[in-house]
Amino acid sequence: MKITDVSLTLFSWDDIPATSYGEHKKFGGSSQLGLLAIVTDEGLTGHAFLGSSRQAADIDAPALLRYLKPVLMGQDPLARERLYQALWKRARTTTTRAVGAVDVALWDIAGKAANMPIHKLLGSYRERAPAYASSQILPSPAAYVEQAQHYQALGWPAYKIHPPQAWREDIKVCEAVRSAVGKEFTLMVDPGWCYNYEEALRVGFAIDELGYHWYEDPLADQDIYNYIKLKQKLKTPIMATEYPQAGLDSYAQWIVTQATDFLRGDVAVKGGITTMIKTAHLAEAFHLNYEIHHGGNSLNNVANLHVMMAIQNAQFFEVFLPDAAHKYGLTQDIEVDNQGYVHAPTGPGLGAAIDFDLIKRKTIAVLK
Repeated sequence: MKITDVSLTLFSWDDIPATSYGEHKKFGGSSQLGLLAIVTDEGLTGHAFLGSSRQAADIDAPALLRYLKPVLMGQDPLARERLYQALWKRARTTTTRAVGAVDVALWDIAGKAANMPIHKLLGSYRERAPAYASSQILPSPAAYVEQAQHYQALGWPAYKIHPPQAWREDIKVCEAVRSAVGKEFTLMVDPGWCYNYEEALRVGFAIDELGYHWYEDPLADQDIYNYIKLKQKLKTPIMATEYPQAGLDSYAQWIVTQATDFLRGDVAVKGGITTMIKTAHLAEAFHLNYEIHHGGNSLNNVANLHVMMAIQNAQFFEVFLPDAAHKYGLTQDIEVDNQGYVHAPTGPGLGAAIDFDLIKRKTIAVLK
């Protein structure tokens, strides 16, 4: 089997609600996604989505086609490891998101060729996993309480707070939510890299007393020096490594310096399913969890879900709120059941129901 064509269909995504997770993550209005298609001479096509509601696909599309397409043409799509190594050699001229999209599409081909879901190719560990609701920034402690109680009532097992990003207000939010949901409900907090060390320590001491499950990205994404100090002083486990956008070797220094309690990533920011599986197994060797971050678009989240089903060292599947800011392009998206679980895809490859009719109606351009 050989790759005969690579194309990217850009399509519009409109009416995205105004949403914020911090100064670095404010968006709304319109964006665009890209449907990547890797075509083979045996009639199989692998797909992936490029882009998100806050990161339009046209940012990454030119470099994908200019620098990664030549690596793929004429190659065996099942030689994923060889292609993965070749794609990363182009990392200085393209983007991690582009590498990730190509890798996902290659896995989609592999699953279709084997007539089985990707997670079975990887070696399935489970058929379902617990989900958690991941808040947007809300206007008041009462608004966080209302949202947390809503998802608790639906049977979801956990809730993560993206707080206002002012440390005194953030502590009030964490206190209010804990008081409202009780001591047994799992809570996490993600300030989105906004604190200096002293602020992070103050919030950390507060959530230590409140029994939070993890403390995610309180410091700048590469501030390993202060992460080490922070981790040594707190009881609440630290989660870092979601960013920077980088590959497998970026995790090594976090492990050897003991700067984080969890590793973190998704197919877009770490370069695909292949990087995620390598990282999950690396983490397992150190008895660390590899918790999976939201993938930025619906098809990326399906790819993330396959990884979740194939590893044992991940506890929760992230569902960003609100749905309308993140779910687009599929006729059937990932759903959480009435017990708070997401379930393994069952179709071959990604097994996702891509909305080709919507994409056709919303097409902006087809790039080759």
